[in-house]
Amino acid sequence: MGNAIRLLRKCLNPTAENGVSASSAGVSALSRDLLNFETTSQVPEKLGSYVVSSQKAQANWYRKILEAWKQAKPRPKTPEEASRLVIAALKNHLKADVEGLLSFYGLPSPQNLVEVPTEPPVSLPKGVRFELKTLPVDTKSVADGDTVTVYVSSKDPLVSSSLPKEVSLAAVKRAKAREKKNYTEADALHKTIIASGYRMISFQNEEVLAKKFRIRLSGIDSPESKMPYGKEAHDELLKMVEGKCLKVLVYTEDRYGRCVGDIYCNGKFVQEVMLKKGLAWHYVAYDKRAELAKARFYKPLCISFTSFLD
Repeated sequence: MGNAIRLLRKCLNPTAENGVSASSAGVSALSRDLLNFETTSQVPEKLGSYVVSSQKAQANWYRKILEAWKQAKPRPKTPEEASRLVIAALKNHLKADVEGLLSFYGLPSPQNLVEVPTEPPVSLPKGVRFELKTLPVDTKSVADGDTVTVYVSSKDPLVSSSLPKEVSLAAVKRAKAREKKNYTEADALHKTIIASGYRMISFQNEEVLAKKFRIRLSGIDSPESKMPYGKEAHDELLKMVEGKCLKVLVYTEDRYGRCVGDIYCNGKFVQEVMLKKGLAWHYVAYDKRAELAKARFYKPLCISFTSFLD
């Protein structure tokens, strides 16, 4: 038994492996707690004040981290290396729990961690500033035939890099309030989150903190709701995107604070579809893309443009 423990210490502890002390107390503490978990199946007693989930869930985390730690070559020696290992091992777990665990050991949080690229970045089309990959769109998110509100998970690097600490903290407190069935406090915290431009959304049996983006479809215009065919344009866009995860390529921001961009849904270019169905017109003066120009004359328009342009 003594030999087995000594061997395990060598596997987990950088000091035992090569005589070089760990560069951070957090890395050493994590290594020590993993060793303790291997021999006792116990998680640190004070961890519960940093995370949302139960001790049973915490034990599951340590099993995953322990396995990843053993397989890592070389094993983590810096706080950044240890943080990346934990994040990778717990990639499908609640963001609040992962951040709480990292905070418990004083390790860098995801938003403060400079990622090391593992492959060349994929270039975006000319003029595109950034790409959004959204959560499923709900019924109330479509305002008309050319405007839709979307939400992007805080796990997305674009969102996590600018996530306010007060919003992240409110999400953790809300989860704890809900666990205690204190729904009055949970609702109040959610109102604070919403006021900051975020929302908690249920996705794949998990509560996800997400940021709100209003998207104005680039290159087209559709009739307002009270104009002729306004309802048809709204309903067609809703039919395409409702319940779907979208890819949005953002070019700029308009004077109303909306992101102006292209929306793709299940591989379909949404603006092109709206034009082909005669439920939008092409902004020829501002967007000269061939696919939109061609789509404009794809079939007889069901909108009589002169009826609301004159």
